[in-house]
Amino acid sequence: MTDITLLFDNFIGLFIESAPWLLLGLLVAGIMHELVPVSLLQKHMGNNSVGAIFKAAVIGAPLPLCSCGVIPAALGLRRSGASKPATVSFLVSTPETGVDSVSVSYALLGPLFAIVRPVAAIFSAIYTGLMVKFFAEPDERKQQDAPAINTNQCAESAAKPAMATSTCCSTAPKENPVSSCATTQAPNDTAQSDGCCSSKSSPKNTSATKPLGAKITTLLQFSTGKLLQDITLWLLIGLALAAAIQTWVPTSFLTQWGDGFMAMLVMAVIGVPMYICATASTPLAVGFLSAGLSPGAILVFMLAGPATNVSTMGMIGKELGRRALILYIFSITSASIGFGYLLNYLVDTFALTQFIAHPVSGHHHGETVGHLYTLCGIVLAGLIIKNYLQKSFNKGTGTAKSSAQSCH
Repeated sequence: MTDITLLFDNFIGLFIESAPWLLLGLLVAGIMHELVPVSLLQKHMGNNSVGAIFKAAVIGAPLPLCSCGVIPAALGLRRSGASKPATVSFLVSTPETGVDSVSVSYALLGPLFAIVRPVAAIFSAIYTGLMVKFFAEPDERKQQDAPAINTNQCAESAAKPAMATSTCCSTAPKENPVSSCATTQAPNDTAQSDGCCSSKSSPKNTSATKPLGAKITTLLQFSTGKLLQDITLWLLIGLALAAAIQTWVPTSFLTQWGDGFMAMLVMAVIGVPMYICATASTPLAVGFLSAGLSPGAILVFMLAGPATNVSTMGMIGKELGRRALILYIFSITSASIGFGYLLNYLVDTFALTQFIAHPVSGHHHGETVGHLYTLCGIVLAGLIIKNYLQKSFNKGTGTAKSSAQSCH
């Protein structure tokens, strides 16, 4: 009974800890979906070129979004037109580092980790994006290489050269219902259909003419409604798994493996499903470092932990396909271990231990910040409950299916 109580307490603690960052991610996703022009995403992240992958990694690195907040942000990017490799690159670099985590790394772990961490995050993101680019299924690569992002939302429209540079809905003949987008689209490409298959013009085509109040209402409805519904299940599963790890996996298990390959592999295996953000992983890394783990093993944990968790993997499998998910997990694991070995080599060769701090300290929120986190947790729980009740009501009235399939 004590363990169950501790498990529940850990779950609530993780939920509250992640709530403000998740709400921030939802807000960013809504802003990108409503206000960022499709043409801008098409220019920078709309294809699977190396340049798009690199830009996604660099854009995502400084953003203060953790492993929970990046999910809705990346989902919004994907549904606004970003290619699969660029989306994956953004998914890796954004939670692995950020302006907040770099400052915490410098304060708790020293300047070496403050430099190595963002560099490793960017290169890991580029590597993962390249893996998806070169080893995705052939039909996925053809869709990513289409001249316009929105053309691969409608298989029939994309096949016509005359429509290659415009959205499926805006150019579709009137006698061809736009609802065909939903029926002809491949399951793995559902991520891009949002905002296209509707009897009205795409929000991206009309947002410039909307008043500010209407834009704000639309982006809030999108971010706290459809997007939050899509990630809620995996969010709760991920938090539950992380709480179980905190409850039943002792620190001694993580620190008994020393500093070799096995230590890095264990840290990767533990970090992959763990639901933890880059900032919150830093105090844990301090404890592991003080307990005897090598700097390389610590880096593995700080890269693999924030970049992967059950929630992120569930979203990738649903929106990008199983092949992309397998490549994502393999790339993160191999890149983190590779950078771990590289860091250990640099530390041993150039005697860089003087640039690594060894404080034993935890991360505690002040009273005011703690109240803010709790308030965000209440707001997030209220939104989840509201969406659940609304979905149940729609199912009861027989309207849920038609509204959910209109553009998903």
